Amino acid sequence: MYQIDPPLSPQEALPTMYDLPSENQEERGLPDEFHLLQPELLRLTFRPPTYSEDNIFTGSDLNLYYDSRHPQWYKRPDWFAVLGVSRFYQETELRLSYVTWQEGVNPFVAIELISPGTEAEDLGRSLREVNQPPNKWSVYEQILRIPYYFVYNRYTDEFNCFGLVMSRYQPLSINGLGVWLEEAELGLGLWHGEYQGLTRSWLRWYDRDHNWLPTPVEQEKQRAEQEKQRADLAEAELAKLRQLLAEKGVNL
Repeated sequence: MYQIDPPLSPQEALPTMYDLPSENQEERGLPDEFHLLQPELLRLTFRPPTYSEDNIFTGSDLNLYYDSRHPQWYKRPDWFAVLGVSRFYQETELRLSYVTWQEGVNPFVAIELISPGTEAEDLGRSLREVNQPPNKWSVYEQILRIPYYFVYNRYTDEFNCFGLVMSRYQPLSINGLGVWLEEAELGLGLWHGEYQGLTRSWLRWYDRDHNWLPTPVEQEKQRAEQEKQRADLAEAELAKLRQLLAEKGVNL
């Protein structure tokens, strides 16, 4: 083997992360770090005000079985949410998968995060092969009839939004922060900020007043700041009182 002098460092000579991604030709769309963090942020901020926490189920990278005639066929959305179903399977167990003919309730919203090689299927541009399951677009639109479908490309920040209209997905316009989902009383948009130490654009839910919904960590931080502000205000008021009394010759 030819060796240069001095030899190149491993960082220069060996394949990089971009040469060796999680995705591969045999199984496209395998999770990378973004596919772990983004669904987590969606889950933490998905809080429809008219549904209790126990009456909502969200799944990420979980098999979604959709056709009782072909019970082995499934899709695996990067993130999806179901309204009006128990958070736990039969109200007691964590789910191993989501089987629509047993649950009796189909997802309300599905989100796909584009990976190299998955764009054609995510956006319904791939053709169905003979004796093969339909693509995601067809399953979400025609079989499960999921009311809202979103596709986000983190490499370009392209945010595609679709709503079910007359049995077909139609593009939805982004107004203000994003797209409003009236049934859930939540909106979904692109938020630019820091999450888990990384500043970039993230999909995130917001409320009717156009406030980005906070994560539990952010809520706790807000509560701590509010408590500090109240304590500082009380201390300032006490200092004023002491000064006023001192001016009148009254010592506490």
